Amino acid sequence: MIKKILLLLIAAVAIGLFFHFDLHQLLTLEGLKGSMDQFSQYKAQSPLLIIGGFFLLYVVVTALSLPGAAILTLAAGALFGLVEGLLVASFASTIGATLAFLVSRYLLRDTIKKRFPERLAAIDAGVEKEGGFYLFTLRLVPVFPFFLINLLMGVTAIKSWTFYWVSQVGMLAGTFVFVNAGTQLAQIESLSGILSLDLILSFALLGVFPFIAKGILNVFKKRRVYKNYTKPKSFDRNMIVIGAGAGGLVTSYIAAAVKAKVTLIEAGEMGGDCLNYGCVPSKAIIKSAKIAEQIRHGEHYGLENMTPQFSFKKVMARVHKVIADIAPHDSIERYTNLGVDVVKGYGKLIDPWTVEIKLNDGGTQTLTARTIVIATGARPFVPPLPGIEETGYVTSDTLWDKFAALDEAPKKLVVLGGGPIGSELAQSFARLGSSVTQIEMAERIMIKEDVEVSTFAHEALSESGVNILTSHQALRCEARDGKKFIIVKRLNEGNNEEIAIEYDELLCAVGRSARLKGYGLEALGIETNRTIVTNEYLETLYPNIFAAGDIVGPYQFTHVAAHQGWYAAVNGLFGNLKKFKVDYRVIPWTTFIDPEVARVGLNEQDAIDKGIDFEITRFEFEELDRAITDSATKGFIKVITPKGKDKILGVTVVSEHAGDLIAEFVLAMKHGLGLNKILGTIHSYPTWAEGNKYAAGEWKRAHAPEKVLNMLEKYHTWRRG
Repeated sequence: MIKKILLLLIAAVAIGLFFHFDLHQLLTLEGLKGSMDQFSQYKAQSPLLIIGGFFLLYVVVTALSLPGAAILTLAAGALFGLVEGLLVASFASTIGATLAFLVSRYLLRDTIKKRFPERLAAIDAGVEKEGGFYLFTLRLVPVFPFFLINLLMGVTAIKSWTFYWVSQVGMLAGTFVFVNAGTQLAQIESLSGILSLDLILSFALLGVFPFIAKGILNVFKKRRVYKNYTKPKSFDRNMIVIGAGAGGLVTSYIAAAVKAKVTLIEAGEMGGDCLNYGCVPSKAIIKSAKIAEQIRHGEHYGLENMTPQFSFKKVMARVHKVIADIAPHDSIERYTNLGVDVVKGYGKLIDPWTVEIKLNDGGTQTLTARTIVIATGARPFVPPLPGIEETGYVTSDTLWDKFAALDEAPKKLVVLGGGPIGSELAQSFARLGSSVTQIEMAERIMIKEDVEVSTFAHEALSESGVNILTSHQALRCEARDGKKFIIVKRLNEGNNEEIAIEYDELLCAVGRSARLKGYGLEALGIETNRTIVTNEYLETLYPNIFAAGDIVGPYQFTHVAAHQGWYAAVNGLFGNLKKFKVDYRVIPWTTFIDPEVARVGLNEQDAIDKGIDFEITRFEFEELDRAITDSATKGFIKVITPKGKDKILGVTVVSEHAGDLIAEFVLAMKHGLGLNKILGTIHSYPTWAEGNKYAAGEWKRAHAPEKVLNMLEKYHTWRRG
């Protein structure tokens, strides 16, 4: 901070001296004309000294963003001629501009980053991709003040070398015009005479040229990408969608809604993983497990504690019934009625417009489409542990069918993984009678949440009977005397002691990997890196082939897949007219342990990592009337805001119904509403949603205007006489 203040003082003194000694008068057209004869004499006597002094003066004026750079450029032409003047002015202006850029970065970037972290992050992301291109365009158009460009670019993350060389090239045309005009200085009456309307329009057209060039380059890039393929003269479909999970269903639904001819290809069950293996069955079993837990603790509700009596088979049968009840929403019949051509089979890309379908009934069908969307989702990742295939395992995809045949929950269940899926299922099966051991290599479960939230989740699962082993690495699986064991070791203890944990069933829940194989991606050269690589419009290497859902990332959530499905459909069908970048600014998610953990935006650790000057507002549910009536007071709302402001940067809710409560904060963040707006909104009493209002009230109380309140107190005292 001291260094920054010192630098500011030096700059302020230099600027003050510049104006105090009326040096700015020299940098006017009249001043330049009046001093040309004297400068010419000096140059004749000491040419190197004059060139060096002029160069240094130009650098200083530009670096301090002082008025007069245009006059100095004219002077370069008048003093040194076109070629020599162009060299001096070009390099001096670029060096000075770079110094101004560096000073701006040093003085302003950190401050602006703290005050506007999200906006600056978005700008930096754009600059990283095309910062040089846009800087070049700005440099070509003299309508934009160059000193302002220097200062603004200093706030961004553009590389210094990129700024230098782009400025050197970009300012060359404008510098040439002024230097050339300076060779005819006596004929110039005003600067406006140099920058005539015609010349400004010419520069403006020159500034547009990079965009035209970029468009032409894109055309050539497309031709190069497609050069080995022959585009059909006509197409069977407007769009083909491969995969009928959330992303594919939304994409095909929108395409049909706007009357496009669309085919949806799915080899397995309609609805994808979420309906058949993930969100739906897991929430169904979570509900059954929660009721069983409530029966055990009836005293919380004025009832008797009892051991729940239930058939595990009936619990699993209910899970499958729930799936069956929801299935019509995603069924072939429904989507056919919506106008979607649903084909059961495996789709494979043959070329950028052609899909070959191996039909489930044994036949083959080939279709062409102007646009293809890949939405094949992800599958559970199974770690390559020695012995795991021999001893057997289940995943979140396969357990529903296998466990449905069991008369009771597995007696000894090992859950490998401490993320949301592993934590939800570990708690549920512990409540349904399994002896559950959960193994996590990281130092805590639910590692993406705050330490406080992870600790809360750990305690909640432990209370449900889960034995949690964090900082433990799985080494291998073994079979001994008809029993199955997983061998682990504790990390960070400096020894290699192995621990054998017996199990009846091993559930692998260590993450999910995108389904990339078998769809023809490799043959077409479509880039993959754990997921399909796309641009911000969800386009792959081929602009007519899009991807959506878990196969793209960066979030493997059903609601994000649906969100991407809209962009894939609209960009795929109307991208020739208008394309939309996918908006990931406000993404909520919920882990459905009990109590639930819901989150949107930044958490406390994120804010610390980003260097944001933030504050935390908390509301404890033990203060909420509805939570007290439900005997469910464990949990809190934690809101992250910039210091002194009610803008919501992120929210974490830990409570029953947290996944529902977070929606109000999602809406607020999406539309830029602060905590004051939530506080001013009427919420029904007594409801869980009131917790959001009370959290906003906590922020308001912490920012009460004390001076105004003191004045009001005096006013009321005066009114009482």
